[in-house]
Amino acid sequence: MDFYSAYHHGFVRVAACTVPVSIGDPADNAATILQQARACHDQSVAVAVFPELSVSGYAIDDLLMQDVLLDEVLSALDTIVDASKDLLPMLVVGAPLRHGNRLYNSAVVVHRGRVLGVAPKSYLPNYREFYEKRHFAPGDDQRGQTIRLRGEDVPFGPDLLFPASDVPGLVVHAEVCEDIWVPIPPSSEAALAGATVLLNLSASPITVGRAEDRHLMCRSASYRDNSAYAYCAAGQGESTTDLSWDGQTMVYECGGLLGETERFPDGARATVVDVDLDRIGQERVRQGTFDDNRRTHDGRVREFRSVPFELAAPSKDIGLLRKIDRFPFVPDDPERLALDCYEAYNIQVSGLERRMQAIGEPKLIIGVSGGLDSTHALIVAARAMDRLGRPRSDILAYTMPGFATSKGTKNNATRLSEQLGVTFAELDIRPAATQMLKDMGHPFGEGEPVYDVTFENVQAGLRYDYLFRLANHHGGIVVGTGDMSELALGWCTYGVGDQMSHYTVNSGIPKTLIQHVIRWVISEKLFEDEVGTVLQTIVEQEISPELVPSDDDSKPQSTEEKIGPYALQDFNLFHVHRQGARPSKIAFLAYHAWKDAAAGDWPSGYPEDQRIAYELKTIREWLVVFVQRFFANQFKRSALPNGPKVVGGGSMSPRGDWRMPSDASARAWLAELDREVPKQ
Repeated sequence: MDFYSAYHHGFVRVAACTVPVSIGDPADNAATILQQARACHDQSVAVAVFPELSVSGYAIDDLLMQDVLLDEVLSALDTIVDASKDLLPMLVVGAPLRHGNRLYNSAVVVHRGRVLGVAPKSYLPNYREFYEKRHFAPGDDQRGQTIRLRGEDVPFGPDLLFPASDVPGLVVHAEVCEDIWVPIPPSSEAALAGATVLLNLSASPITVGRAEDRHLMCRSASYRDNSAYAYCAAGQGESTTDLSWDGQTMVYECGGLLGETERFPDGARATVVDVDLDRIGQERVRQGTFDDNRRTHDGRVREFRSVPFELAAPSKDIGLLRKIDRFPFVPDDPERLALDCYEAYNIQVSGLERRMQAIGEPKLIIGVSGGLDSTHALIVAARAMDRLGRPRSDILAYTMPGFATSKGTKNNATRLSEQLGVTFAELDIRPAATQMLKDMGHPFGEGEPVYDVTFENVQAGLRYDYLFRLANHHGGIVVGTGDMSELALGWCTYGVGDQMSHYTVNSGIPKTLIQHVIRWVISEKLFEDEVGTVLQTIVEQEISPELVPSDDDSKPQSTEEKIGPYALQDFNLFHVHRQGARPSKIAFLAYHAWKDAAAGDWPSGYPEDQRIAYELKTIREWLVVFVQRFFANQFKRSALPNGPKVVGGGSMSPRGDWRMPSDASARAWLAELDREVPKQ
């Protein structure tokens, strides 16, 4: 398949459709359904679901039991089935069908000129405005049955799964309206049996507040069942004798809303989205209790029947119909971002509080550079001291200028420390670093401008050597400042360096989120206005380790020029760590997230001049760097000090989310990337 094909990367296109209905006129309804089905075909949709009793109309009362209507329903189904021969999507439509001595409210599953199966509604509402038992029989006892349609026996029952033989991970199950409202829905059993795309054909008359109830049900079902859940309600044309209809459609995936349509529409509407089957599979594999629950219900689950079909999905570029966050650790929605920042900051603060309480109220020793991470660690420490009722002077902050420390960052560190009221001192490491380099026989010790990794790490190591001894001297603990992004990339000095501390507050939070937490701290005025002014300056400056000197004409050392933009590398980290995605899929997602700076949303407060785009070539280059560094630097993560997990995307702790051998090879990942991702 083409690299640019969504189907190539584990996505499947699903449509939840609502269409105007002609009550009691199946022929007209068939024409309307097929018009929408052809539109779905043109959009490369794999599965399209239509409302409950969409072939006949839902609110037609005793007309449901008229022979004329039931005969016309069969004729209309013939029309739909015959027309489906030339259509890509599996079509799932609602119809009243006779079976044995009863009538069943049914979901009819059609594909490429065949009726694959029929799923009867299991649970019939017969309360408030509903009187379905007047007309229909419950279908919960029809497991393992068949129904005669179009001259052949077709699988019939709520126990039907429809796996696509040529789309790995696509297994469809259909249930009808009330089925999701019961404590244990058929769809939950189907999910345990392997269904990944759950469909709900609803009529669902609208009353005040019911739309929110539907969202709650669908969201919780998709989250609990680790699945996609596509829902559609009846709309325009249904009888308003006693009820009204809003035609709501939506699709959720693992608890997240992929899309929805306007309510009370004039005409047909469809929520068309791309469902990530790989993500669903990953969630189920990771959450072992999901399959443990299957074992509990093994008797019911094993009774499900599979009716396979071949989709023949397109291999071309069809775009990607889902929102891909540029910053998966940073929400675009301002309210959600504010809540995440509140939680992240307080997780860090409370973690440090508890550690201090547990070991006897020590002083806190922090190296402050005026950069992003040490600044954040310092304001976490200051808040922890405030909450414990201790003076901020019990924080001992040291700025330790090296050979490339700039006046700006040093000034920021000084101003911030003084305005926070911590105990502050300057400790110049250059004499000790020069002596160490000289003792080692390094050329710089003899005055030669050799700025290699030894030159850099002598400075980084000395800083932490001093901090640990200062902690001994003052009865304190060293607070680690390095963040999760640096740990993923190995951008830290191992041992006596910024990889190590007595307690690390930033190791569970990525670089792209830290800057937003600091902005939130400013906006919430958690500290004095003067502190906020310095914090804003620090957030806006370029990220640099400041270990290699530069003259007046050269650009200062840049972290992101060496290891890649943190925006891209945090994107890669999330999809490797949290989603277990292949490198080629990560590149595909990054391409859609970053190819157009003007498209999509940016997090609130993100600087306008940094809202840029990345082409696939650049994405590919930095992804290679990420994979290489991620594998090569596991040994640093295997020896991490204690620190709190902050984000749901995971942590790097070997005692938590990430455990990996330090001598693992990246060969297979790099080979997949090289094989699948275009170089140009």
